[in-house]
Amino acid sequence: MKINSDIPILGFVGFSGTGKTTLLKKLLPMLTEKGVRIGMIKHAHHQFDIDKPGKDSYELRKAGASQMLIASSKRWALMVENETDQDDPELGYLLNQLDTEKLDLILVEGFKYATYPKIELHRKEMKQVYLFPNDDSIIAIVSDEEPDIQPHPDWLDINNPDAICQFILLNRFGQKPNSTT
Repeated sequence: MKINSDIPILGFVGFSGTGKTTLLKKLLPMLTEKGVRIGMIKHAHHQFDIDKPGKDSYELRKAGASQMLIASSKRWALMVENETDQDDPELGYLLNQLDTEKLDLILVEGFKYATYPKIELHRKEMKQVYLFPNDDSIIAIVSDEEPDIQPHPDWLDINNPDAICQFILLNRFGQKPNSTT
């Protein structure tokens, strides 16, 4: 299913351990420094809970609230219980939950099987297969060495986050690398 969004969306995909979160932690401040307002969606492969047992919001949710919104002067969070067990949440549905009027770019970590523009992370020492030969929505490879499969999408060195940031700005916004929004 092709993912549509009113604002640019770009994913970072790859096998566990390739450094997706580490790279995003470097890129996010670089992009926000350029004035880019970023929304982030991260896929988790397991059950997770952002709330803690014993806290009021946790106890109220466990008591039966299917949606629990907790808010303070600094932030708010909405926890929604899925009605049924499902394989994975739909990326399109999750995108619709974001307030896109306040965003310039949505970055996604994961959801590698959805069809949307993605950057694949790859590490030679992991000896994993590349995803890009079977996924036309991968627009670039970020790795510690250039892919040996030809042809391949654009290649970026995983150790050069500045070049990756410039690639994102040029390909998602049409900006010159040193300009601001």
